[in-house]
Amino acid sequence: MTQSRGPLHALANAVRAKTLSAHDLVSASITQIERHDLLLNATTERGFDDALARARAIDEGHVAPGVLLGAPTLVKDLDDWAGHPTKKGSLTLAQVAPATSNGVVPSRLLEAGCVVVAKSTLPEFAIEGFTANLATGITRNPWNLDLSPGGSSGGSAAALAAGLVLVATATDGGGSVRIPASLCGLVGLKPTNGLIGRWPAPDWIDYSTDGPFATSTDDLRLLLDVMVGPIAGDPTTAPRVLYQNLRRHEGRPLYLFAAERTSPLGPLPHDVRRALHEAVALFSELVGRPVQWLESNEVFHGGDPDLDWFTITTSEHVSALGRPWVIEHMEDFHVATQEYLRAGLNVNITDYLDARRRRYHYVRQLDELLGDDGILLTPAVASTGWYADGRITPDAPVHGLAPEVYSTAMQNVTGNPALSVPVGRLESGLPFGLQLTAPHFDDARLVDLAALVQDVHPWPRYAPGYQGLDELLGLRD
Repeated sequence: MTQSRGPLHALANAVRAKTLSAHDLVSASITQIERHDLLLNATTERGFDDALARARAIDEGHVAPGVLLGAPTLVKDLDDWAGHPTKKGSLTLAQVAPATSNGVVPSRLLEAGCVVVAKSTLPEFAIEGFTANLATGITRNPWNLDLSPGGSSGGSAAALAAGLVLVATATDGGGSVRIPASLCGLVGLKPTNGLIGRWPAPDWIDYSTDGPFATSTDDLRLLLDVMVGPIAGDPTTAPRVLYQNLRRHEGRPLYLFAAERTSPLGPLPHDVRRALHEAVALFSELVGRPVQWLESNEVFHGGDPDLDWFTITTSEHVSALGRPWVIEHMEDFHVATQEYLRAGLNVNITDYLDARRRRYHYVRQLDELLGDDGILLTPAVASTGWYADGRITPDAPVHGLAPEVYSTAMQNVTGNPALSVPVGRLESGLPFGLQLTAPHFDDARLVDLAALVQDVHPWPRYAPGYQGLDELLGLRD
């Protein structure tokens, strides 16, 4: 691959080589946040003084020179950052005590040398595809301030696309890496479930995982290398030897499949359909393989993974929060949260277990389709975007987003790795993300294929009108 080094590589290398001070790098990030975040509203729980102190410690040689040395970082406010509260975008957690330890991925990033400057915003309890809540307000997309950066990792994606930081954590239980990556012009990966160890148990027990996104595939690969690994307590995590042998396949896949939908949720919007077909044609030409197009009812039968995803996640989230607590605080939640949790309160045990059992059928059907060497191409988002507060049209009331706008939950149900790569633009001005789904543990190949796209059809690293820290500090490759 010939793609240039990403900004994370360039700046962390410069700090390690002492041609750039960590203090200058972190100071530049803080300046960017103060300059742009009044409009974007992508950060919360700032810790600028502590970040500058850690940067000085790096410059004085008191921090081990990891591969991400000095990288200004946001931690999604679903993850624990020691010494800071984890409010999860909810007024009901406004008085929660500060975390006493770091989450799994924040801990690994800190060990690699990152400097956390703040937390990033999210929808309440990370349940929506738009990043707005009653606690921190509305987060906006730097590509179009009227529109949403997506969710639930919307604050992290908006900050990266605007060049505020070099790293921002994300989680994905139904598309929360891939949706914001698509809408903000980033490359983002939901890894194979179990690749990144999870502790404590996620609210959506089998579906949620941490995952990276970045402005370049080079940086995405670096972040994935730092994040992967087992953790005590996760029954799904694979042995460490697997992480050392991720590259199951090299080169281009033998089989390409494409589908506008993998569930019968109706036709795509015209502009999304156009963008998808153009992106699939481009990808087919790049890899030199023909595409077999599938109808939505040809991917799965005997159930609908998108509908089962909703049954399982809503009920599991009620369980995670505590049924009596949910009922007590219902009127304190955002309207979208209320709709979601009320649905979960009404799921009975038979429906829940039936949905869990059908998961095995979905996994088998996708395994048989992809075989050992296939890739499925779909849109990462089945919409041209939505307003920052979650409305689809200007005169619509704010509710939870309709299932028709989504195209990402299926891979959380089956556990397959899936990646969104920017390919083209929509009429709304937002980027279009082509979603690639691969067989289990073929994560490295997905990054390779995204790098192939970047080599031939590079995308803008930052939203129009914004500069990255590499550009501001004169280290753009």
